[in-house]
Amino acid sequence: MLSSKQKLRIAGAFSTLLLFAMGVGCNGFFVNPTLTSIAVGPTATINQGGTVQMSAVGTYNDGSTNSLSNVLWSSSETGVAAISGSGLVTGVSPGTTTVTGASGTVSGTATVTVALSNVTGITISPTTRSAQVNGGTADFTASATISGGSPVDVTATVTWSVASVRNGGTGTSDFSVQQGVDPEVVTVNSTAVAGEVATIQASYVGGSGTTFTATATLTVTAAP
Repeated sequence: MLSSKQKLRIAGAFSTLLLFAMGVGCNGFFVNPTLTSIAVGPTATINQGGTVQMSAVGTYNDGSTNSLSNVLWSSSETGVAAISGSGLVTGVSPGTTTVTGASGTVSGTATVTVALSNVTGITISPTTRSAQVNGGTADFTASATISGGSPVDVTATVTWSVASVRNGGTGTSDFSVQQGVDPEVVTVNSTAVAGEVATIQASYVGGSGTTFTATATLTVTAAP
């Protein structure tokens, strides 16, 4: 018959084995969380030659988040902005680029716009155009006036809009504009009428944060 001391030793040994087995079991069930998404930022506007530091925050399948350091950075338009291995973006020329931060197969993006510095105003060329009803088109370009320098084409960088008032209401839907193209193509939709005049506007945010605007007119003509 086992003594009380032997029984205690056996019970202690079983307890130790049980705790060890539980530890192994727990390690088998709980694994490192999996990265599911990456938030890249900031979305920014910088001067030509200016810089901005990008960051990446990962979200995992257990709901936790963490700042990521081992990220592969890239710029969709290296002629607009370059990015270093550490995520530092440098403005090269006016335009917009998509910055991507990737870790394995997971990635996130942010938009960086490079603006000109020393902008004093913008102009639209030509200032007047005409286009036929029902599908006619007219081309426009925009240039930024630079203090101490030559004008720079910013057609693909400005924000284009169109407004027209006729018959007591707004006729904005009578025309369509595109963004990010050069030249800008304004299309006369089927709802427009001959004689209608639209105001074409280009807006540009300079590196100082100041918004510059210019306008032109488009007159709708009848089909021949």
